Amino acid sequence: MELLTDDYFMHQALREARKAFKANEVPIGAVIVKDQQVIARGWNQVETLKDATAHAEMLALTSAQSHLGDWRLEGCTLYVTKEPCPMCAGAIVHCRPDKVVFALPDPKAGACGGWINLLQSNPPLNHACELQYGICEDESRDLLVGFFREARQKRKNALEIQKGLPPGDIEI
Repeated sequence: MELLTDDYFMHQALREARKAFKANEVPIGAVIVKDQQVIARGWNQVETLKDATAHAEMLALTSAQSHLGDWRLEGCTLYVTKEPCPMCAGAIVHCRPDKVVFALPDPKAGACGGWINLLQSNPPLNHACELQYGICEDESRDLLVGFFREARQKRKNALEIQKGLPPGDIEI
């Protein structure tokens, strides 16, 4: 049996991120893998569900726990397209997966090495995860940059319509 690679699973997370993009959500996706099988998927649904906690990681963690019938995700790997935030990193610590792989580091808000590392460098926490990053980094960045570029253009167009100006008159 050929083992599936981190690249393969990160592409599965990117598929989830594209679902978020199509739903006008920040395009972040996640999958959780156990024994070379995807057991859970998630994509950002903050706007869709009107829930600030509906991050891709949180939804995937909940789904994986349901799938396994246990809150402990030992033996699992979480793949996510952007470095988890502090909320998600805290949930990850409590769920106890073995490994977290993320595509794109987030130096401003990331909690897995960005501005803090909740998954490894905090001895008072009850669990530490192996970390890996940079797999499919360019693809994840391109998706996020494209999303925010499109969002800025939509805001610009809305302002122009509101002010009764021809398209292209307002700089953002």
